[in-house]
Amino acid sequence: MKKLSALICLLIFTQNIVAQKPAGKDFWWKRNNLRVIQMNLPSYEAATINADSIVTDLVHFSANTLLINAGGIMAFYPSKLDFHYINPYMRPGVLADIVKKCHEKDIKVIVRFDFSRVHENIYKAHPDWCYISPKGERIINTDMYVVSINAPYVQEKAFKIIEEVIDLFPIDGIFLNMPGYQVNNPYEGKYHGIDQNDYDKKRFAEFSGGQTLPTEENKADPLFQKYLEFKKSTVEDWSERLHKLVKSKNEQIAICTYSDKFVDIIRHESQSMTTLPYWPYTASDNVGNAVNSFPDHIVSNASIQQISFQSRYNAVEPQEVQIRLYENIANGSGLDMSMMGDMRGYEDERNYEVFRKVYAFHKKHEPYFGKYKSVAKIAIVAPGAWPNGEPMQEYRGVQLMLREAHIPFDIIEDGQIANLADKVKAYKLLILPEITYLKPESIEILKEASKLGTNLIATNRTLFDNPETLYQLFGAKIEKKDNDGAGNYLVPDNRQIFKSFPGQSMLFWKFNLGLYDLSGTDAKYLPILAKGRPGPPEIIGGHDPTGYYAMGIKNHAKSRGIIFPVNLGRIYYMHGYQEHKNLLLDAINYILPEASQTVQTNAPARVETILKEFTRNTVINKEKTSSDGMILHLVNLTGFSGNTYFEPLPLYKLTFRVRSEKQPKKVFGLTNGQPVKFTYKGGFIDLEIPKLEGFEGIVMDWN
Repeated sequence: MKKLSALICLLIFTQNIVAQKPAGKDFWWKRNNLRVIQMNLPSYEAATINADSIVTDLVHFSANTLLINAGGIMAFYPSKLDFHYINPYMRPGVLADIVKKCHEKDIKVIVRFDFSRVHENIYKAHPDWCYISPKGERIINTDMYVVSINAPYVQEKAFKIIEEVIDLFPIDGIFLNMPGYQVNNPYEGKYHGIDQNDYDKKRFAEFSGGQTLPTEENKADPLFQKYLEFKKSTVEDWSERLHKLVKSKNEQIAICTYSDKFVDIIRHESQSMTTLPYWPYTASDNVGNAVNSFPDHIVSNASIQQISFQSRYNAVEPQEVQIRLYENIANGSGLDMSMMGDMRGYEDERNYEVFRKVYAFHKKHEPYFGKYKSVAKIAIVAPGAWPNGEPMQEYRGVQLMLREAHIPFDIIEDGQIANLADKVKAYKLLILPEITYLKPESIEILKEASKLGTNLIATNRTLFDNPETLYQLFGAKIEKKDNDGAGNYLVPDNRQIFKSFPGQSMLFWKFNLGLYDLSGTDAKYLPILAKGRPGPPEIIGGHDPTGYYAMGIKNHAKSRGIIFPVNLGRIYYMHGYQEHKNLLLDAINYILPEASQTVQTNAPARVETILKEFTRNTVINKEKTSSDGMILHLVNLTGFSGNTYFEPLPLYKLTFRVRSEKQPKKVFGLTNGQPVKFTYKGGFIDLEIPKLEGFEGIVMDWN
């Protein structure tokens, strides 16, 4: 009898353990098959939105996730909290009806919160909750005031608002818009400075051991560096507290925002550009960065429909949206689109057919998306998640060179190198485009990778703040890191390396041309010629050797380090001369000739090729890690002219040779389901694509 009782207790205990699951892999978002439509509602649309029409539209467009307003700046439901401003157009019961009817169609609902601002009524009652600049200014948008992250509204009241929503509605996720510290008014393009709210001053003093909150952003100032640590620490503390609150309510509620700590879904955005040159690879850039830098997270990259904050009711071109969406799924994200309002009576509906087509395509072929493994042997280090300025131009230019050459590569965010040590060391080449600062632990990873056989290429001012590492890895010493190169020339001297310059003995330069002592290298190339004599034809010339070089190679036991102390990426990104691209491609072919062999094709440079190993993304395969085959995504960018987007040109008789460790059992195209003729020999798959329109996914199935 005692044995029976013990057995019953054991069974009950075991059942309780099973019931206490799910494990993380059972969470709904882990499937990575999101098809999100975000309806960013202006206040007045709360008076007209209708649950039935919203759900009808979501079903029509094959969406499986709705992202819609709930609270923060204003409540889109009848909040009972006196510090939560209620949208005057709000109709009680509408949000509940939307959630209910979405669930009836198996559509998940993520609700949006924005705690960056409060209504002036709340500001007047609690001015101490709001931002104040070093000049004593507030950041105001009409009747909304920017808040201080360390004041009670964000630190206490925001949690009450989120808790109220979770208690009222059976939501599937929360999205946090504009989290963190605010120093700009992005809607007006104005910088205001470091928040001087008393709560910020007090908390910074506690964090720093009594130091005074800085008033200027100066990276050379140790006080500002301490402030950056303070911001990171306080944001992560808030995020951790939020995570604990949400998961204590319901583990199946996903947390989504733009950061990576204590979130389930990292959101990114493909936005329109206001300056030339336009960047047609924004989705590949965003998703590639996030999925490789944060491999344990799901990434959702939103195609933002608006032209700008000042032009929200005009959408970007349909052809650009199509490129973004196809790049999303080709790189491992789901689909995500953000628009102003709901889909009825929208001011610019030109993109609707693109949404319908691509979302339906993803739904139909779900098993071939979302569970990818990279085949890349090269990684480009990105200067952060949201690059800007000259480092962004350098970074994008290097990307552009490899994309146009159809060379597969991954992207690793500079701040994540130390967290991805094994992954980083596995690459055969790391490219650092003007990566001016790396954490000490990241530097050690680079050194270890170099010893193990990873080649390194650095451009422009990379590691200028770490002379010891710069010399150790690249044999370079800086004499003058900032030097205007306009008028100088480079000589492609060694034709065993520089094979792409028939008929050319001098390459013009522009932008930065660093003057480095490369005596610590094992070889110096690309002699720099002096600016010479500017003027009429009769007097020009005088481009004599300066004694400096624009490329150095340092040999290590198992690898090489190549340095280009020049704006190699920026000059190509801004001007697009093939000679500058060929300098990098020739260097890559010299140290890693296999890089150009992974994908060989006659396709033009404007066809983006994205090659991945895939595992069928089905419920039964949720724990499977071995690959089922390869998929070659082809995104046709021939309609991109540099400053606008047209329909892509149809392309015919494209040939591809793809390196593959296995012979496929079958090869077919996803867009038409038709088989593709192929041969397999010597570790390569040869195939021909009769016609490419906007997109194709070529599945090479091993099973």
